[in-house]
Formats: sequence, structure tokens, C-alpha cells
Amino acid sequence: MKKILILGAGIYQVPLIKTAKRLGIYTIVASIQGNYPGFELADKVYYENTTDYGRILAIARRENIDGIITTGTDVAVITIGRVCDTLVLKGLSFEAAKLATDKLKMKTCYEEYGVRTAKYRRVSFDNMNLEETLEELQLPLIFKPVDSSGSRGVVKVDSPREFMTARDTVLENTRSNYFIVEEFIEGEEFGAQAFVYNGSIQFILPHGDYIFKGDTGVPIGHFAPFDLDSEALEDTKKQLKLAVKAMKLDNCAINADFIRKDGKTYVLEIGGRSGATCLAELVSIYYGYDYYEKILLTALGEDVDFTAGDGTSPEDCPGTPNASMLLMSDSDGTIASQECSYPDDPDVVEVQFDFKPGDPVKKFHVGPNRIGHVITKGETLQAAVDKLRDVLDHINIDVK
Repeated sequence: MKKILILGAGIYQVPLIKTAKRLGIYTIVASIQGNYPGFELADKVYYENTTDYGRILAIARRENIDGIITTGTDVAVITIGRVCDTLVLKGLSFEAAKLATDKLKMKTCYEEYGVRTAKYRRVSFDNMNLEETLEELQLPLIFKPVDSSGSRGVVKVDSPREFMTARDTVLENTRSNYFIVEEFIEGEEFGAQAFVYNGSIQFILPHGDYIFKGDTGVPIGHFAPFDLDSEALEDTKKQLKLAVKAMKLDNCAINADFIRKDGKTYVLEIGGRSGATCLAELVSIYYGYDYYEKILLTALGEDVDFTAGDGTSPEDCPGTPNASMLLMSDSDGTIASQECSYPDDPDVVEVQFDFKPGDPVKKFHVGPNRIGHVITKGETLQAAVDKLRDVLDHINIDVK
């Protein structure tokens, strides 16, 4: 029996853990202690910080694992790279992982390889003269931690009066002694999921994003297909391929964030793992296979075929339109009751509540504040979106 080490036990690792168990893979989960649903599903649990690659490497050696992986979070990616390099496992390299988890390193390599991206500056936290440092950048600006995911600590700034408050917010959400500030590009945000396997990109699937407008845009849902004309699609694919080459990504899922302005696609950032917010499910539904299986089998060194479920290549696959949305609370509190009164429907892929009555929840601000999700599909994208809206109208969550 092969062994997989999955980093993280949160809601976005649960489908990966369940898939591994279904495939008969011995499943080891490592995560810090907490009320994480993945713990009770695993064959074995280690309560360790997934960023401590020394301890995780020791576990990997002790257990003689065949692969290591995560989904939906950047936090553990650098550890995966270190373990893959040291134990010669299939997955992204330590060098690629460092580029994928440090936004400054990422932006620097984009410049070197000609990837189109927003103008930026590196800023130290001890810099008290931000106006002078940032004077060459045009407002509005985005202040970002270099090492966070899920939009944590990301702040949009419209005036120099907000600089220090934004800096303090970033400081609360980083382990680094510096951060980046980049120009905010006004345009249409969208994303793409992709996979690079043995040096070749197997598919690129652009998707639309539903955005929650807080301090900055936070994705709260997605849909596919995303309507790009042929010229825009080719430009997007070109920028993604350049970024993958620049970051030296291989044998991993890819989560890409873009923005389109004046007919040009700009790369915001790229992660060396599958996206959160139902994005792995989006790929699975669209191509007609279990994407979590592909991710797991790649990490285990198996031969993996990315042909769509209907036997066509990903580029020729007509795809199954689908849409998803997070469930959120507009206040801190405790769940008093929750229900979905929508009748059974084959086009309702999943209605999931992350918590049960009596559990505390937080007002939605960033992705981890989610309290559930809904996923639908349809013969057309409009049908999938209409179904999503109908289901959402039949969900009632009472937070006291």
C-alpha cells in the first residue's frame, strides 16, 4: 500500500483526504492542532506546523512516504518542495516552491522573464517614509504580505493617509520582515486552473470569479467556462506559460490569478497548488474526471492521463458548465440553525455546511471565514448560474 502525506487538515484538504482513502492509499495528515475536519478521516495524524519542513521531513522519512501534497493553501507548499527534493519525490522543487510562496521573489522572476505584471516595490517594515518610497507608483495601491494566502493581510489603499494603517494590517499577517506594494490595476479579474506534468502543461482552464469587495477583492465563487475571445485566450495562455517557466514549476497543480485591462492580461500571482473555493471541483466537473485523483497520483509518481472524461483532449473538450459560491455570515456569532430546502436535483452537485448549529462563526472578511458552499452545473453556463442562484435562495442560515 502506498503512503501519501497530506499537509493540512482543513476544509480544502478534506476532499483530497477522502479521495486518497477511497483509492486505498495509506493517508497521513500533518497539521497544527485545531478543530479541523480532516483529522478524523486520516489513517494517521501528526500535530505539526506544516511550515516546519525539518519536522515534516523527519515524519516523511519515518513513515517512508511515497508522496506529499496539499490543496487550497500556499502555506505548506515550500515544505512540499523541500521534502520532494530531499527524498526525490514527484512534485514541485524547493526552488520553485520558494518562488511560489514569496510574492517578492515571484514578481522579481516575472520581470526577468518578461511576464506582464503590475509595477511594485519591496518595502521593509521599519521604513517610516512610505510616501517617498512609493512615490513612483500610482494610486490606488495594494499592500500585500509576501507569504500569505486566502487574501489575508491584503489591503487596497487609495490615499497616503492610509499607508501606515495598511502596513500594520500586513504586519499582523506575515512572518517576514518586508512586504510588497503594487499598483492596483483596474480591470476584470479572472483566474485559471492548470497542471504541469513532466515539463508539459496538460490543460489551462480559465474561469470567472465572483468577488467579495472588502479591503480588497476576495474570491467567493467561480464559474466555467469563462468567455475570452481567441486573442485574449492566447494572450492569457502565453502569460501563464511564461510565468510557469519563470517559476520553474513542474509536476504540480497551478492556481493563477489574472486581471484584464485594455486588451492585455496581467498576472497577479500564481500558486503551485490547486485553487481553493471549489476550484478543484470546477476542474473535475468541467473535464469529467476526478481532479483530486490526478493530483494524488502525480504526487505518488504514477502515470497520469489528463484526457477528458469524454475521451477528448482538454483543448477539444466541450466541458460541463458549472458554478459555485461560498456561504458566508455577515456577522460574528453562533449558528442557531441552518437548512437547504431545495429539492434533490442532479444539477445540484453539492450543498455543504462547514459547521453545525452551536458552532461559532466569523463575519466574512477573507476566504477562511467561509461557512459552506454550493456547487451547480448545467447544459449551459447560464443554466448553471441560474440553478446556483435558485439554490442560494433556498438556503437559510441563522447566526445569533
